[in-house]
Amino acid sequence: MSSIEFFASCPKGLEYLLAQELKQLGAQTVQETVAGVSFSGDLEVAYRGCMWSRLASRILLRLGEINSATKEQLYDGVKSFEWDDHLDSNSSFRIDFTGSTPDINHTRFGAQVVKDAIVDQLRDEHGWRPSVNASNPDLRINVHARGEKAFVSIDLSGQSLHQRGYRLEAGSAPLKENLAAALLVRAGWQEKMKTGATLVDPMCGSGTLLIEGAMMMADIAPGLMRARFGFDRWMGHVPKIWMNILEEARERRKVGLASAESRIVGFEGLSSVAHRAKSNLERMGLSRLVSVCQQELKDLRLDADLPTGLVICNPPYGERMGDEASLVYLYQHLGEKLKQSCPGWEAAIFTGTPALVRSLGMGPKKTYSLFNGALPCKLFLYDIREKQEQPLSASAKPTKANIPSVTYRSEGATMFGNRLKKNLRTIGKWARKSKIQCYRLYDADMPEYAVAVDVYGDWVHVQEYAAPASINEEKAKERLLEALGVIPETLEIPREHVVFKQRKRQSGTSQYSRVDEVGRMMEVEEVGCRLLVNLHDYLDTGLFLDHRQMRLRIQKEAKGKKFLNLFCYTATATVHAAVGGASTTTSVDLSNTYLDWGRKNLALNGLSEVRHRFEREDCLKWIERDKNDYDLIFIDPPTFSNSKKFEGVFDVQRDHGHLIKLAMRRLNEGGTLYFSNNFRRFKLDEKVAAEFEVKEISGQTVDKDFQRRSNIHRSWMICHRH
Repeated sequence: MSSIEFFASCPKGLEYLLAQELKQLGAQTVQETVAGVSFSGDLEVAYRGCMWSRLASRILLRLGEINSATKEQLYDGVKSFEWDDHLDSNSSFRIDFTGSTPDINHTRFGAQVVKDAIVDQLRDEHGWRPSVNASNPDLRINVHARGEKAFVSIDLSGQSLHQRGYRLEAGSAPLKENLAAALLVRAGWQEKMKTGATLVDPMCGSGTLLIEGAMMMADIAPGLMRARFGFDRWMGHVPKIWMNILEEARERRKVGLASAESRIVGFEGLSSVAHRAKSNLERMGLSRLVSVCQQELKDLRLDADLPTGLVICNPPYGERMGDEASLVYLYQHLGEKLKQSCPGWEAAIFTGTPALVRSLGMGPKKTYSLFNGALPCKLFLYDIREKQEQPLSASAKPTKANIPSVTYRSEGATMFGNRLKKNLRTIGKWARKSKIQCYRLYDADMPEYAVAVDVYGDWVHVQEYAAPASINEEKAKERLLEALGVIPETLEIPREHVVFKQRKRQSGTSQYSRVDEVGRMMEVEEVGCRLLVNLHDYLDTGLFLDHRQMRLRIQKEAKGKKFLNLFCYTATATVHAAVGGASTTTSVDLSNTYLDWGRKNLALNGLSEVRHRFEREDCLKWIERDKNDYDLIFIDPPTFSNSKKFEGVFDVQRDHGHLIKLAMRRLNEGGTLYFSNNFRRFKLDEKVAAEFEVKEISGQTVDKDFQRRSNIHRSWMICHRH
């Protein structure tokens, strides 16, 4: 068979790798161009490209180059080909038109001109015309126009070759399979796998990098699982050549699976996504070679017996999955985990925001420029070294609670310690069973020890309630010191994991003002939601523990609903709504600090800001102007605010009626508004109860760990009257 001209397309940045791959498959006269490689060979070479190319998007058989200065020239040029060599009277086809000509700026119009030329030629010469089928054609015809010239080709691949057939569901920011393969090639996996090295993806998502790595290791052709190719019903197809290639690929897979030695491991925090990865592995028959564990990045630990190897990762980088600032924490965390868990390994980090990799705290040894679709990205390669302990600057040093050593134990302190132990047995057991990491362990159970003790994982946040005037100040201080001395020992935590603050009566927004400048965030989990808290810098931590039941209620009710969160603070209720399946969320607050915090919370859960909007404004003014409608609304305003950003003063008792009525205008029929606040003497406006259906649900929103302070907040469910 004489030599045929072909073109293989690929993502930008992969041209060199694709050219090398095609040469190995037998291609001749290989020449790189933008987003593709031209080559020549016989039909077997093209078939091998369809079966074995891990990097190509399409394999096109070029029929020729035509003039396209005008639409008439394009039409005549297309009509000049012998289309009965490719289509018969029962064939269906579609046109993929790319590029532009002096006459044609719209691809749909270009495709129409090409279609007319083909149909007219066959009708004029043979009296029949093929049908057009855009979704499942027998043949795809590709025309790429570049000004006054256009290439006309038969698409031998059909659907893009990156679609291997194992990924039925994609994640929220899917990485195309051929790009994933290219990352592995650039990272040197094909050499490492021959030495028994390990491949690890600590944020594996649906497992694309793991599967592509395993397919390379087991010599599995990327096209082996595909249901069909573009040449299947092409009239020029030679089945005998293809069947030989297919049988060879099946035999190589059998041998490769039996001889594969490297271990491949992936970790994914979300159970649904981890399940998706396992399903993809099962479809490829790779479950024996690849293990996927449901594990958060913060818990990353590798088995000590794993041979060193390659850690490869495609963490979120701002495009579609949250802004860059929200992801700094994630990259810092990733860098720390790599240095702690993988010293001596190599790492490959792929990102569309190169500035983020600075947060890894490692210097790359090599960088490659690639494209993820139209987005310019970079692949950074690292040698992972053990974490070097460096002196902390004064601004970064850990803040330890000012806890003196207690050399004696009074009867009262012993009783306080016993109460902590008792609560830990009951409330702690309940929290673990409920998958709650943050809870109130003690809330002034003994009036003499007037503190609130909140557990945040292996940290404790202690707040002292101001003693009444009748209590001797020195005695109150003595008991506080006793309590602080007892807490670390009783709860078996380091002293530096106890953070102490004094809670006083708050006015205005002082509860939100800074009390320190540590800037340390920590990640906690609350029934499937990942949240950031700051135990040091503010009186409150970024997570109102007493509103947990309200957040869980919102999560259960949010599926498919449009959710509005006014006075959103750090948007923890928004995270619950989004994790619960809300179709959209809108979060409004006046503080940039807390809106940024909310964005980080969303990013930590892999939630895209495309559907989750943040608005910085006075909530009353914003809701007056807003024209959108919502199915679920949550309002938890401060008792009082005289922020400089407000024009005036917000008083919850005075202003809540007007606020609720404005919000109810935006609530759809059948929707629900939840209103809550912590003002102890609060009375709901009678006009609200008269106009709407109102039900107080305060008792249902106070969880087990706040039963001693059941009046900590009040909550109402408000709906339109039917």
